[in-house]
Amino acid sequence: MVALPLALAYGASSGLGAQAGLATAVVAGALAAIFGGGALQVSGPTGAMTVVLVPIVHHYGTEGVLLAGLMAGGLLILAALVRLGRYARCVPTAVVEGFAVGVAAVIALQQVPAALGLQTRHEEKVWRAAGLAVGDYARNVRPVPLLMAVGVAVAVMAGNRWLPKVPFALVAIAAATLIAQAFPLHLVRIGAVPAGLPTPSLHFLDIDLVAALLPSALAIAVLAALEGLLSAAVVDAMSAGERSDPDRELFGQGLANLAVPLVGGIPATATLARTAVNVRCGAVSRLASLTHAVALAAIAFAAGGLVAGIPRAALAGLMLGAAARMIKVGSLMSIVRTSRSDSLIVVFTFIVTVAVNLIAAVAAGVVIATVVTIAALARSGRIEAMPVNDLDHVGPDRGDVQDGTVAGEIGLYRLEGPWFFAATHRLLHGLGQISGRRVVILSMSSVSALDLTAAQVLGEAIMHLRHRGITVLLAGVRPGHHRLIANLTSIAHLPRADLIHPDSTAAIAHARSLLTPPDQTPS
Repeated sequence: MVALPLALAYGASSGLGAQAGLATAVVAGALAAIFGGGALQVSGPTGAMTVVLVPIVHHYGTEGVLLAGLMAGGLLILAALVRLGRYARCVPTAVVEGFAVGVAAVIALQQVPAALGLQTRHEEKVWRAAGLAVGDYARNVRPVPLLMAVGVAVAVMAGNRWLPKVPFALVAIAAATLIAQAFPLHLVRIGAVPAGLPTPSLHFLDIDLVAALLPSALAIAVLAALEGLLSAAVVDAMSAGERSDPDRELFGQGLANLAVPLVGGIPATATLARTAVNVRCGAVSRLASLTHAVALAAIAFAAGGLVAGIPRAALAGLMLGAAARMIKVGSLMSIVRTSRSDSLIVVFTFIVTVAVNLIAAVAAGVVIATVVTIAALARSGRIEAMPVNDLDHVGPDRGDVQDGTVAGEIGLYRLEGPWFFAATHRLLHGLGQISGRRVVILSMSSVSALDLTAAQVLGEAIMHLRHRGITVLLAGVRPGHHRLIANLTSIAHLPRADLIHPDSTAAIAHARSLLTPPDQTPS
């Protein structure tokens, strides 16, 4: 009951027709239920997918959508075979939220012409098509379609909030259709939906078309993976003991998207809206989502003609409601309150989603989030001066190092946190400030990460200090970092036994031996 109006709306919005959405819900719903990685996931057409499909229909027609879906299915299966599923969940929350808001905005803009009772214009940018539709509407105002679209959107949003178990989408669509049939409102309807599943003629041997559609197929695959795996993660949190397999989920979605073009369907993925209803209604196995597909198949074969009179404005309202539900106000406000950098990432991802495309938005968002994270990690590395006679930091077996003359010539510095390429300037600057010591000990036991660039800078700093007459000793070098330091050409001529020591105790003892004249060495 929830999936039927959504399937019709998404199919009509994609440009392939309501029957394509219904066929997708049947075939993808069944295959993903059987082969997917989540027992409670419900798959079918999605509003976010229409954002990718509308430009394909405009440029390449129906065959372009079918071919792009087929290619996306192959890409998803390839991703499953190389086990990329676990990494898809690593997309930062700020990127996901900005992406969701951007997709919701694009979906809403796509519905503007239908909500105003106008035919959709095919424009490169969806915001331009929406603007032109508003201009046309201003010259010939017809309030009925707009009132119907707004009414359906409000009814669905309010109903889902206050009575989530009631299928308000179906109720609102049925009411709008009855009103359109009872009164001469002259509304644009979706048209006849053929009984049964369509059997399109496919010609997939055009190499030029395959090359041209590859970016779109990649966008579909990425979107299917993100939506499906994020939905699975939420379901795992909702259901005690439920643990989805991300790679199997990609495989199931890949099979589904390989099959739906053969029946004239549009690309599909698992969606949280239908899956959440499935969980709330008590589903405990794959049989629930498989039953959903079988029920939709019965409707497709027996009652396809009954949906022909649904006004497009009503479906536009349903899509507007779905777009609004994609925006999680609570999550966005939490990001705004807690992190300025993440807030900027949300805004940036949103703008790229609306202005460019989905792939660019995800890629750009991940890149920006990675840069911000690297900058934060680079600032977390510290060089801290420690007292040589501090038992907590030197160790109980340090020996007698409290001699004022000797201890005053030994400097003990603890390096903490990750040291990598982005932090090398801080490392070089911090070590360059060391003065007033004859021997400097660098305790590295608290260094969580060390890459080749930072190791090379460390070697250069050691040689710079030696040229100033300061001997440098390294203490507590972790096994994983020892090899990097040992192979540095800048310090290759230095004896390892004099340079690297197992801990601060041994390093301090060696420093005292360097500073104590031979005739004063304790017996």
